[in-house]
Amino acid sequence: MNILRKKSKANLPFSERVIELFIRLCGISCIIFVFGIFFFVFREGAGFLFNGLNLTEFLTSVEWQPTSLNNKRYGAFALIVGTFSVTTLAMCMAVPFGLGAAIFVSEFCSPKLRETFKIIIELLAAIPSVVWGFIGLTLMNQLIIQVFNAPIGLTMLNGSIMLALMSVPIIVSIAEDALKAVPDSYREAAEALGATRWQVIYRVLLPAAKNGLLAAVLLGAARSIGETMAVLMATGHSVNIPSGPLSWIRTLTATIAAELGEVARGDEHYQVLFIIGILLFTITFVVNLIADLVIKGIRQE
Repeated sequence: MNILRKKSKANLPFSERVIELFIRLCGISCIIFVFGIFFFVFREGAGFLFNGLNLTEFLTSVEWQPTSLNNKRYGAFALIVGTFSVTTLAMCMAVPFGLGAAIFVSEFCSPKLRETFKIIIELLAAIPSVVWGFIGLTLMNQLIIQVFNAPIGLTMLNGSIMLALMSVPIIVSIAEDALKAVPDSYREAAEALGATRWQVIYRVLLPAAKNGLLAAVLLGAARSIGETMAVLMATGHSVNIPSGPLSWIRTLTATIAAELGEVARGDEHYQVLFIIGILLFTITFVVNLIADLVIKGIRQE
């Protein structure tokens, strides 16, 4: 078998062999780039991570005072809670709207209307995060103050709405592709048995496309976890354990963006910000690992 493969590759035209080599290099380069980025972040923070940082205090303390002259404290627990809180609330809003829009575009739209919606969704995905941040800082800020009678509208709710609006286009695009990938024979068989359109969607399409739908949700969540400018501008940027949607919070990514430009290269504060970057890498790895295990479990079923 291997001999036949070698012979078939040898018989390929030169141009196709070049293209195959280029594709292989692209795949390998992605792995190299990921490890290169992790190595850079780990190198910058490793010194203080292994020599000086109290890891238990870092993960459990809510006191983040890296600029104190007498007692510097590096507690990232409030930042971690803020990150997961705003992401969770954003996903609670984005997932129903995203999956509902994907079902509508896939199953209920006419071809012309479907193309129009796809263009609008792509335009939403192309809006820069800083623009969403300005919307949260101006429009949504005033709206939350008026509706909830809050002293300030720069809250976890504000940031969650911005993140939900940023995540919905990704969820819709991938979920719609997953639904369209279900063979038409599934729909035809269900309709032949007398199923209504909603029964076809609920009992046939959603179970058949659950791997792709899960991937859509996880990519939307990853977008929310890694977002910086929108949450920096819309959440109040205050180190605080949230007690509700109207609480002020600060996220891990916003902390790096706000403070990295103000620190001296190589000092403790600088290295702690890179340790936060390592923590973000770890969170992303765990989320992806859980998703992979869930998808494998679904496939085995």
